[in-house]
Amino acid sequence: MPHLPPLSRDAVPEFKELFDHYENTRGFIPNSILTMSRRPGIAKAFMQLNQAILYEGTVDEELKMLVSLIASQAAGCLYCQAHMANLSGIYKASADKIAAVWEFESSDLFTPAEKAALRLAMKASIVPNQAEQADFDDLSEHFDDGQIVELVASVALFGYLNRWNDSMATELEELPAEVARNTIGAGGWQPGKHGQ
Repeated sequence: MPHLPPLSRDAVPEFKELFDHYENTRGFIPNSILTMSRRPGIAKAFMQLNQAILYEGTVDEELKMLVSLIASQAAGCLYCQAHMANLSGIYKASADKIAAVWEFESSDLFTPAEKAALRLAMKASIVPNQAEQADFDDLSEHFDDGQIVELVASVALFGYLNRWNDSMATELEELPAEVARNTIGAGGWQPGKHGQ
């Protein structure tokens, strides 16, 4: 049960276009944003940052989604894991690739560039942070400086979201819950406190 229930979309009519976009691309409006909308300035700033980090730039969106998924796995946020399993699929990652993301080092499904990005995301998302120069040296073999900024920004964005959703016990929507059960469920994923 969430600590604060999400607002209805009608409670914040100023976000109609943004909410329509979420429904059209994801099939639902995230409860995390509906909860944040109690302070529209925070919700609006978050949605703008989310857009700039995940959907702009030159790093492939599929990779950004997988980076965000492994960051959420490393941080332990079950809500964000489900959301990013869903978005990884929307942005063309196969179900096999999503299911294998935690075992990326030994999987043939990932390129050396993807492995470098996922390695940094995993190491940067645990506490204490274990990212080191060697990780950035490895990244620089595959990505330019601007792309490295995009990848680290994706990890940092989910540092915020992982803490938000885990602290709020945000109720997980049915669609990402179903995707998570079908992709990362075999690896032990359960909705935990985010279940309905």
